[in-house]
Amino acid sequence: MQDIINKIKEKKAKVGIIGLGYVGLPLAMEFCGAGFQVIGFDTDEKKVEMLKKGHSYIKHISEEKLKEVLTNFKPTSDFSILKEVDCIIICVPTPLGKHREPNMTYVFNTGEIISKYLRKGQLVVLESTTYPGTTDGDLREILERSGLKAGEDFFLAFSPEREDPGNKQFSTSKIPKIVGGYSKKCLEVAKNLYDQIVVKTVPVSSTKVAEAAKLLENIYRAVNIALVNEMKMLLDRMGIDVWEVIEAAKTKPFGFQAFYPGPGLGGHCIPIDPFYLTWKAKEYELNTRFIELAGEINAYMPYYVIEKAFQVLNLHGKTVKGAKILILGVAYKKDVDDQRESPALKIIQLLKKYGADVYYNDPFVPWCGGHRNYPDIDMKSVELTEEVLSSSDLIILITDHSVYDYGFIEKHSQCILDTRNAFQIRGIKSKKIFKA
Repeated sequence: MQDIINKIKEKKAKVGIIGLGYVGLPLAMEFCGAGFQVIGFDTDEKKVEMLKKGHSYIKHISEEKLKEVLTNFKPTSDFSILKEVDCIIICVPTPLGKHREPNMTYVFNTGEIISKYLRKGQLVVLESTTYPGTTDGDLREILERSGLKAGEDFFLAFSPEREDPGNKQFSTSKIPKIVGGYSKKCLEVAKNLYDQIVVKTVPVSSTKVAEAAKLLENIYRAVNIALVNEMKMLLDRMGIDVWEVIEAAKTKPFGFQAFYPGPGLGGHCIPIDPFYLTWKAKEYELNTRFIELAGEINAYMPYYVIEKAFQVLNLHGKTVKGAKILILGVAYKKDVDDQRESPALKIIQLLKKYGADVYYNDPFVPWCGGHRNYPDIDMKSVELTEEVLSSSDLIILITDHSVYDYGFIEKHSQCILDTRNAFQIRGIKSKKIFKA
């Protein structure tokens, strides 16, 4: 234990990061910036080749930053190099299956690969969000097929990622890091590693506590967003502006935190993580009704947007079939290029199903496609011109990017369905604009 801790403190430990996406790549950059030699592993050869050339495929990671650290960073698809690293961090996806059950394929396959090259004294950390018991149960058993024992021959820990793409205030290094170890020694090694790159580490008593803490963080948000989404649908029927209600409620200096409605949940965490706990709860003969209800409400929101689109078109004497509909924004939140689980994808799919002529504009997403749950979506962003705006029967704002010229959009549009209250926030009021 002391050998690897010394190597970490002296920046002589090699760090291997598996999965170079929105979690793994920023983490790699932090370790490189702290003076560590980092080897990044990914099965996507295109990503590897882009990184070798200093090209970034993630908006908030600049090519200048990449080129600065390339001397310390080696991207590769050769997983046999794992035996050369001292610390292995797993940052692979944990999506849901067709029936909202955990799809642990990426984590377990990664564990099997690591077990082939695992050697004594290495640290293995899982960062992918998952159900409690994954690290010290499923993953540990896979890794121990190597013949080595966790806590004795190698160190095992869980430290949940807390990335918020595009958040300029809280980058990777500025977000406190929860760390849970399989044993006290495992915790000590993992804590020492993250101490080198983050503002604060938060040690907890076990990997299960760390896994549950990450789920609680995102379930808290999912439940509160579901609550305000349900309020939005009710208040809309009552003729009350939910946005004004929220502004009034948040003036209370205690006991209330503002959450905002939208067209549905998106991103790599909030739409997915709650279902990992609901699935695991069944093992203990408990139904997490509160969490599941929140999931149902949030999953329904794209359908609610479609209903509002039907109503707006009907007011203008048009049907959705054959209507030209422009979607503004397909990223899951504003000012990022991340499309994962974006509600825009479901909305586009539904509009196409009902016969609409659908196209989109997103300044951060030039191409929309390649999504595992939406294989029929393969589109390119159209230019946001006067002609495109004026010729569209309906414009649906899904993602309220800051770079949009909302005055220009309102001026040249026939009618707009605003799912983010983006126009009113900017003081733009018009009979053309409808809220969803």
